[in-house]
Amino acid sequence: MSPLADWETLFESVQGLGKKLNQDRGRVKGTGSAEDPLILTVADGHGSASYPRSDVGAHFAAALFVDKGREFGACLGPGRPGGRLSRLHDYARYELPERLVRDWQTEVWEHWRRQPGPEGADAPRKDVLRLYGSTLVGAILVPGLFVAWQLGDGELTVVDEDGRVRLPLAPEQAELGDETASLCLPEAWRLVRVHWEPLPDPERGPRLLALSTDGLSKSFASDAGFTAFTAGLYERLAGRGLPGIADDVPRWLAEASRHSGDDTTLALAHRAERGDDGPGPSADPRTTWGATPEAARPWGPEPPAEPDPSAKPEPSAKPEPDPEVPDGTTNDDEETERR
Repeated sequence: MSPLADWETLFESVQGLGKKLNQDRGRVKGTGSAEDPLILTVADGHGSASYPRSDVGAHFAAALFVDKGREFGACLGPGRPGGRLSRLHDYARYELPERLVRDWQTEVWEHWRRQPGPEGADAPRKDVLRLYGSTLVGAILVPGLFVAWQLGDGELTVVDEDGRVRLPLAPEQAELGDETASLCLPEAWRLVRVHWEPLPDPERGPRLLALSTDGLSKSFASDAGFTAFTAGLYERLAGRGLPGIADDVPRWLAEASRHSGDDTTLALAHRAERGDDGPGPSADPRTTWGATPEAARPWGPEPPAEPDPSAKPEPSAKPEPDPEVPDGTTNDDEETERR
């Protein structure tokens, strides 16, 4: 009997230490069926005094992506001919990003007209949009198709059936400093990266989708450390299931935030397989793991290597925090949209 697949989902967000407000937002919706697409999204408002309404902008971004995701999923529902996939590919790559950006900018402008700031309701539109600046990462999964979009920083991390970790939307070149693409740019849709992945064999589809704001990846000294985190997270999920780690995730994100100084948000979906005679999706795997040795920590520094007496000391990967500034942070994120 072939195994049945259930998507376990989780969304957690932790405010950065020393920050007055969490600028991150996100959503996880759906089951992954043709009638109810699995939709994940995270949005990161730029923060700092230059973007005082970026938390509102991030909220609009996440909510609009869910709406667009449902519309996109409806095009793949029962009764839709398979030949539409080529048309949907063009829609996903060009039309959906433009509609999403335009709708976001319209919603932001209407919000400003209802609740203007000191600049007044008739302030220049481009200046108003900038106040709400936000990035966005979103993914949709239905039987036979996985599609994802990204504007600005943040990460989409995928673990395949063989345990391979990949970042399909990683930019070819890292963005400079704190500059990032943003929904507030006039033609932001031109900067959206798109991943299109047909899944003709459901058994070879992703086992884990993880979307995170850059507060998580910035907490690691290298890309390899971030990849190892995802591999460790998947290892625990495969053994324990989501209920077995749900209470630990906020602690892991808080630890990451302590290192990055930024809001840290994670949205994930884990494909948990079970046989007909196995436990149902509501079973708590901690029952069977009670007497089992603890798995390796998904987050945290690797064990120190044996010291080499002939080696010269290397500088620390992270600077010591400034005693005058909590946790070494100086601002509320200070991302800047790419001009």
